[in-house]
Amino acid sequence: MCYKIMNQRREKGVVFTKYVIVLADGMADYKLESLGNKTPLQYAKTPHMDWLARHGQVGTVLTVSPDLNPGSDVANLSVMGYDPHQYYTGRSSIEALSMGVALGPEDISLRVNLVTLSEEPAYASRTMLDHSAGNISTAEAEELIKDINRRFGNEEITFYPGLGYRHLMVWKDAAPGFDASLTPPHDILKRRIRSFLPQGKKGRVLLNLMVETSSFLSVQEVNRERVRKGLMPANSLWFWGEGRKITLPSFKEKFGLEGAVISAVDLTKGLGIAMGLKALKVDGATGDLNTNFKGKAQAALEELRKGKDFIYLHVEAPDEAGHRGEEKSKIEAIEKIDAQVLGVLLPGLREFDDFKLMVLPDHPTPVCLRTHVAEQVPFLIYHKNNAVFNDIEGFSEETAALSGLNIKEGHRLMDYFISGKI
Repeated sequence: MCYKIMNQRREKGVVFTKYVIVLADGMADYKLESLGNKTPLQYAKTPHMDWLARHGQVGTVLTVSPDLNPGSDVANLSVMGYDPHQYYTGRSSIEALSMGVALGPEDISLRVNLVTLSEEPAYASRTMLDHSAGNISTAEAEELIKDINRRFGNEEITFYPGLGYRHLMVWKDAAPGFDASLTPPHDILKRRIRSFLPQGKKGRVLLNLMVETSSFLSVQEVNRERVRKGLMPANSLWFWGEGRKITLPSFKEKFGLEGAVISAVDLTKGLGIAMGLKALKVDGATGDLNTNFKGKAQAALEELRKGKDFIYLHVEAPDEAGHRGEEKSKIEAIEKIDAQVLGVLLPGLREFDDFKLMVLPDHPTPVCLRTHVAEQVPFLIYHKNNAVFNDIEGFSEETAALSGLNIKEGHRLMDYFISGKI
């Protein structure tokens, strides 16, 4: 039926535009001496991005204002066209939506990472070795989190397994007086955790849970087997990203478009669900460098052919490489996005009467810092029926900054993408 409707529209001479955003999480970076004073984006081979930039428009946008934490939650909410100052209620409540976990009005949700800490006897003296427990598999992590819930869960506290190292805890009716001060684990890599442990009355409860579960995790067979294989054990939980139930106006109400979100991570899928977008599952989508890049692009095209107007295609891999300080992996992730996402999308999109395509990161994740920063990011917009030619080297942080186009409020970018006006 959708194909028939589209054909009828063509017969009437009306052109309907398809809108696609490719969000390369954490792709923006700093220049590195090891790369000849280039950023990973400048160094990577990105013929599709470069062609789009030369035949479209480039600029910069500040997705996270200086008074907010530069997390992917705030940044993606902003890119999707919603002002975080008005709508943001915390990261984990967004992830809960994707996981199908319902929150009550007074519940607090918390993001739970399985992490690897050093093994000093005193918990506070340990060091954050890895925020992802050596990129633990979903199957291994699910077994551990289910065991944690059986042993430590109760009428107030419930643990829910997620994807890889990313999990959820719901603390029932904890919102009144919730005073815990929490730190994202990827912000303190290779640092002693003493100064970053949970603070406040509720924070002490969480800290006690971290200490108790650490002893429990260390003797689990999953971790024993990981150590035997030379892999990092998931020897501690780490709580952060507290949130309360989120409510957003639908994307269709705001922008008049029916759409879908494609992502391997619960955060982005949850945002899409909160906006009334369809959350698509793609086999082999992992959230790391080994994700199904082509499958995501193919799923996007299929949804557009079925009648959807808008696709938000999110790829986590550059961000993961940035957090690990792995410049080669980050370059590889960028090149795979160019070859296997854009390389599949572009031929398929050309079958439509018109389309607009935007490519950008949500925030920088510099490999030298291994965490997010609240700074300008580059974007490119290509419009099939309004193509131009720009004499620029290609798509990078530098060419975007030199364009002179700067959007200071990130949530205005979506309006600009769709309407051409800020």
